[in-house]
Amino acid sequence: MRSHHGIMRHVRTPRGFVQLLAGAEVPPSRSAAGQFHAASTKLGFAANVFAGTALLNLYCRSRCLREAQQLFDEMPEKTGVTWSSLIYGHARSRDPGLAVEAFGRMVRAGVSPTASAMSSVLIACARMEDAAGVGAMLHGVALKCGVCGSSVVVGTVLVDMYAKCHDVSAAQRVLEEMEEKNVATFTALISGFALARKPLDAMVLVREMQRSGVAPNVMTYSSLLSSFASPEDLDHGRQAHCAVVKVGLERNPYVLSTLLTMYSKCGSLEGFRKVQTAVSCQDQVSLNSVISGLSSLGRGDETFHQFMAMRRNGAETDVFTFASMLKAIGNSSSLLEGRQVHALILKTGHESDVDVQNGLISMYARHGEIGESADVFALVRAPDLVSWNSLLSAYAQHGYGQEVVQVFEQMRRLNVQPDHTTFLLVLTACSRVGLVDKGLEYFNLMKTDGFLAGARQEHYACIVDLLGRAGHLQEAESLVHDMPIEPGVSVYRALLSACQIHSNLEIAVRVSAHLIKLYPHDSSAHVQLSKAFAGDGHWGNAAEVREAMAGKGIVKNPAWSCVENQMQVA
Repeated sequence: MRSHHGIMRHVRTPRGFVQLLAGAEVPPSRSAAGQFHAASTKLGFAANVFAGTALLNLYCRSRCLREAQQLFDEMPEKTGVTWSSLIYGHARSRDPGLAVEAFGRMVRAGVSPTASAMSSVLIACARMEDAAGVGAMLHGVALKCGVCGSSVVVGTVLVDMYAKCHDVSAAQRVLEEMEEKNVATFTALISGFALARKPLDAMVLVREMQRSGVAPNVMTYSSLLSSFASPEDLDHGRQAHCAVVKVGLERNPYVLSTLLTMYSKCGSLEGFRKVQTAVSCQDQVSLNSVISGLSSLGRGDETFHQFMAMRRNGAETDVFTFASMLKAIGNSSSLLEGRQVHALILKTGHESDVDVQNGLISMYARHGEIGESADVFALVRAPDLVSWNSLLSAYAQHGYGQEVVQVFEQMRRLNVQPDHTTFLLVLTACSRVGLVDKGLEYFNLMKTDGFLAGARQEHYACIVDLLGRAGHLQEAESLVHDMPIEPGVSVYRALLSACQIHSNLEIAVRVSAHLIKLYPHDSSAHVQLSKAFAGDGHWGNAAEVREAMAGKGIVKNPAWSCVENQMQVA
């Protein structure tokens, strides 16, 4: 700002002031923005709409949204550009809903939305939870104002908004109706297909994109590769890998990182190894993907070795590195390494990052250190939903049902919106400690209080298990029959297990028939039915079930355990 003092003396008109702000450092500091504001007032430009709009834009770029909103409210005159600047600022803030509110006020004020305002409010909508309805209304406004067909930017943002709001059909319709499309437009829909786990649709769209003369870029291939996330996608993932090699992008850090993630999620250690050899010891993004991938592939020792090599080679470690390491430690028996990594997190100053804190909560919980999980949660300044779910999971895993209920009630008092995972954890805890009434109360919350669209298979399985453990087998069977969705294997297994516990052979036979019909080669249904017969003294029937298993070639998978060596983290 010091260099601007001399220049400021030569500013005599609002136009000169606007030009000066346009040349300000990006992003400007809060103090610099405040000094420019003071200078504007001193020069008598406070009532000038152009100077005010330029200053508003400066505040938004410096993320001083409170000052920006106050300035906006005090401006005697506002143009479409003024509104657009405010909406732009809120769209990139922690509360994107404010951008939607500002857009609504602009429309009610009779100001016609610009393409810039439309793009910003759609970006805000894409960042909000469950905003598909709001997005559809904004789409209607865009059509009415005529900015859809005339702006490829608005069209692209519309595609991106629908994709991120999990409505890829609407995103696809928007793309098909656009007269002009660019690489960002196609990539937005490919990302949507990846998010919706539709890898084949993503591949088809890439081919269509190429046929239309638009060349895929790094982001396109990264989005395509991220759509392959299970073993059955491996062959298609390899095809996409070949396409990447053909265009010479296989050593790009972002593509390399996505390739590592793709092979790890597809369970291909061989493919992962081949890509890993191309990773530079100083490429932090790819090294993070190596650590995350090795963790996903269950290579615990190698994860630690890679982390220590990363430290020795002087590569930077960030919150993503530590989050991946904590996940790997949580999936192993290495509490000592967990404590050492926690100490390193404190040493490097990442202890206040919410993602790292969430990882610590889960890591300590998986090692049975519930008190330490709770201590870490208490230090989280602004817990997000993952933080709450991590704490709930910590208590639920170890049978602290009353504590789960207390935490959930605290969430309700603080108006924290639960998700399906939250309810699953709460219902599981209620089932394990026999809180039948509380479990049913929370199950009904999902339908009556409008928290979520409705229960899923896993929630019904929990309630069946809750009723079954308590001996209410008739009610559990009735619930299964009355389910609005087709009961899955987890639901039938929960009921069959309860029948075995309470020696109810009649219901067990009926449930087993359903389960074996759905999954004729599932060993658990046969084993549990055999145990139910044996428990009721029908040894002959139990033997017949075992013989039928042998005749079908069904073998029960044996249990296993492992012991890990402790390693020292430097």
